Amino acid sequence: MFLVTGGAGFVGSNLVAGLNRAGISDILVVDDLRSGDKRGNLGANRFAEYVDKDEFLPLLERGKFGGTIEAVLHQGACTDTMATDTAYVMRNNTEYSKTLLAYALQRPIPFIYASSASVYGNRGTCPERPEHEEPLNLYARSKLAFDRHVREVLPRVSSTVVGLRYYNVYGPGEAHKGRMASMVWQLLRQLKDRGEMRLFAGSGGYGDGEQRRDFIWVGDVVDVNLFFLNGPARQGIFNTGTGASRSFNDIARTLMRLHGGGALSYIAFPPELEGKYQSFTQADVKALRAAGYDRPFTSLEDGVGSYWAAAR
Repeated sequence: MFLVTGGAGFVGSNLVAGLNRAGISDILVVDDLRSGDKRGNLGANRFAEYVDKDEFLPLLERGKFGGTIEAVLHQGACTDTMATDTAYVMRNNTEYSKTLLAYALQRPIPFIYASSASVYGNRGTCPERPEHEEPLNLYARSKLAFDRHVREVLPRVSSTVVGLRYYNVYGPGEAHKGRMASMVWQLLRQLKDRGEMRLFAGSGGYGDGEQRRDFIWVGDVVDVNLFFLNGPARQGIFNTGTGASRSFNDIARTLMRLHGGGALSYIAFPPELEGKYQSFTQADVKALRAAGYDRPFTSLEDGVGSYWAAAR
């Protein structure tokens, strides 16, 4: 059985679908569906069992699942970059992850987890080294805390333990994230709903709408997860982006071409985001390529085109 935490969430549900395409349906999905806004992501996905995230760890520690779990794909987390409840975020993003890692190492079985490029703050294009890590918010600090724990145990590990530092993932299944959904989703909905898109005016040394991010199609993120799951035992933390940054204006222009029109305006940069906002991200993917992942990444134009078609 394959354990996918956050399996009703954005990346997690796409990962379950990817496992299904590979002929795997013996999947244990762990998530929190109390708000109900993610239920649709389970959709046509095939899985064997669902367990609430708060009920799962006690069941795991009591041995309910015995030796049936053969791999852990840990995607579940509090992803709100504006969260301020330290105890809640650390409990969900750091301590929960430590428990799952300990379980995987005891077996030993592959453990692949979602880290975040937010750990770099505004350091730009960075290799996966501690001197480049400068988180700007509680979410990023919680992710980095677990990455540091992983680094401490890796010298004693022979099974697969891989952290994937996701850059700006976009694609179907993210609507429930609301304000935390990708800029691609935000602009797509604005254009469809009112025919006008709004971007931040110049900030962080960048012109109007020229803030830049490394946008990665969710299908590529699924492929990277499955690459590490299916290959030989590997250990490490890997940046997971395309290696190319694109501006928010690039997204808007692509969407206007697809829509056949539309308007674009700029709004003042929110004061509450000063010092907490990444104006530029671009993955250094040399370590990922050196690990053997050689597939090309989906271009922004192709990814946005697929997203637009799926949203029609």
